[in-house]
Amino acid sequence: MDLNYSKEELAFRDEVRGWLAANLPQDLRDKIANYDELGREDLLRWHRILAKKGWVAPAWPKEWGGTGWNVVQRYIFEEECGFAGTPPLIPFGLSMCGPVLLRFGTDAQKKRFLPRIYNGDDFWCQGYSEPGSGSDLASLKTKASREGDHYIVNGQKIWTTLGHVADWIFCLVRTDSNMAKKQEGISFLLIDMKTPGITVRPLILMDGGHEVNEVFFTDVRVPVENLVYEEGKGWTVAKYLLGHERMNTGRIGGSKRELAKLKEFVAKQPGDDGKPLSEDVRFRDRISRVEVELMALEITNLRFLDQMRRTGQPPGADVSMLKIRGTEIQQSLTELMMQAVGPLAQPFAPSNGDAGFDSFTAGLAPRYCNFRKTSIYAGSNEIQRNIISKMTLGL
Repeated sequence: MDLNYSKEELAFRDEVRGWLAANLPQDLRDKIANYDELGREDLLRWHRILAKKGWVAPAWPKEWGGTGWNVVQRYIFEEECGFAGTPPLIPFGLSMCGPVLLRFGTDAQKKRFLPRIYNGDDFWCQGYSEPGSGSDLASLKTKASREGDHYIVNGQKIWTTLGHVADWIFCLVRTDSNMAKKQEGISFLLIDMKTPGITVRPLILMDGGHEVNEVFFTDVRVPVENLVYEEGKGWTVAKYLLGHERMNTGRIGGSKRELAKLKEFVAKQPGDDGKPLSEDVRFRDRISRVEVELMALEITNLRFLDQMRRTGQPPGADVSMLKIRGTEIQQSLTELMMQAVGPLAQPFAPSNGDAGFDSFTAGLAPRYCNFRKTSIYAGSNEIQRNIISKMTLGL
């Protein structure tokens, strides 16, 4: 097992790091640093900068705009983006729907959707969770009945991230309710959000932010040509998609950036005794624990990379470890940030987008609240532990 980067990989890392430093717009860099809200146009602006460079979809085949990078290069790129503080690339099109179409889509679907996803012409969202069907996704109840050349969709999705600004949604729907196993009879549909019968209702979060939504479908007509793979085989597609989602939830580069920011802050922030918090033994110990856990996570990630580099095969159920530890570390960092700032952490982010100390502290409380979701999305951490227990340990 080799957990070290080669000379060529280190040179590649330096190339990526230099390009990001030169091409990440300062206003977007400041928004990330100050935890300001990013709008649709902010997200698409960075998407299009990377698309112009040819780096927006590294894992895609070269014929569809991919870079041809190996798994280590792709990992380095993702972590350098996280450490540099780039806006996130919204995964629903690039990292979820795109790979699904490349694996299961028809030639017509690939030609229709992939170029628009790559160029940022279409903004996608995910229609999975429903009231009562979150971690137990296979219990979903949204129905699609075929009538001629269309499916008629009725039901509800919930916690739909950025559904209010999305052009398209990929949905799991039940096309057959008579199957013995609930995982059977589910299909995967691509739905235009402008289709009559779709209603999007905002779910305003406790910090006043509008990120997630309820989406209602009332007799929504979806062309049969928008069915991905086979009718009733949507669970196969869903499992493939979730594997891609979980591999990218560790966010080690982003956590390194936040850890560095935390250390810088506590070196200046006075504690109860008037001394910098960095001199408080107990607080320093908590930071050290998170740092050690982050280092261990990085080594674990490198083990997966080495396995993929040697075998050419994606990781199995063990990848859930990255999701569990990565999201728990992200949450721990937000908790330590809040404790360090104390009463200066305001409940709402500033609306004027001013940079500086006040903007930084005002963005912490909304970020803390928002990061409670990380241990739930892409399959809750409790479910991930069940997966490891069953698939890896054989319990």
